[in-house]
Amino acid sequence: VSYLASRRRKSMPTIIERNLPLVSISDFEQGDTASKQAFVQQLGDAFHNIGFVGVTNHGISKQLITDYFAAAETFFALPDESKRKHVVPGADGQRGYTAFGTEKAKQSNVADLKEYFQLGREAEDSKPDDRNPRVPEVPEFVDLGMQLYRAFERMGNSLLRAIALHLGLPEGYFEEHTRNGVSILRAVYYPPIRSDPASAIRSQQHEDINLITLLVGASAGGLQLLDAEGAWKEVVPENDEILINVGDMLQRLTNNYLKSTTHRVVNPPREEWHKPRLSIPFFLHPRPEMCLNVLESCVTKENPQRYPPTTARDYLDERLREIGLKK
Repeated sequence: VSYLASRRRKSMPTIIERNLPLVSISDFEQGDTASKQAFVQQLGDAFHNIGFVGVTNHGISKQLITDYFAAAETFFALPDESKRKHVVPGADGQRGYTAFGTEKAKQSNVADLKEYFQLGREAEDSKPDDRNPRVPEVPEFVDLGMQLYRAFERMGNSLLRAIALHLGLPEGYFEEHTRNGVSILRAVYYPPIRSDPASAIRSQQHEDINLITLLVGASAGGLQLLDAEGAWKEVVPENDEILINVGDMLQRLTNNYLKSTTHRVVNPPREEWHKPRLSIPFFLHPRPEMCLNVLESCVTKENPQRYPPTTARDYLDERLREIGLKK
């Protein structure tokens, strides 16, 4: 039994209704023409109607995921003074450690009950200042994270090829925009709740900033999405599936045709406040200079243009200020 499965089994003894469609990415990557077309349709429908989907047969190593979760858990168990050594000044929380109580949702005045460590792209010729901070206390933490970063990036780019086809674009449309992009792998730790959190929850309702997010399962429940009827639905990845959701950049690009769905991480019942939660999302971002102007094909008489022109750089900058990471 994997590390994640054992942790989830202890935390969630009840069966939860499945609220998301499930697709197999091998149908797109290895299937015949009919299988590939069916995957494109299924993925597009899921992103148009719900904004979330579960993906199986992705080829990302279960052992790599298990090992990275274990390394992340070791890192977050370090004393606060040790973790704070890995804050990167001037990085706006985009690399290294961000302390508990720093980030908030854009509409909230209360900080989320979480801390995290982020990894960005590294190239062989990266300058020292452009590399992710190493963690001598847990030397495998960053190395395992970069292996997972590359695996998620490969999978994310494959999904973007399918999205491009669904939108009637060339299959490689997103490739030039995501090559050497500023994607982020985040290890998020929600510590045990030790006192009444008042109005604070582990992660207030929000939408992701980027193109798409890939999320490997968490060590405990709590993830919920807001459906079209305004009801919160519990979401629990099963077995080895990876959750994918549309971010605001892709929603903006498609003039709201693909949905960036509001989601949150709620606090556990009081009797489970002593249990921490750990999750690993990968935020797939384009290059900063990507034009996020609405695609002409997504503008119709019934759905007129909803957003002014902007770039990925300007939009990210705006959103980082809203959530308190950039002053």
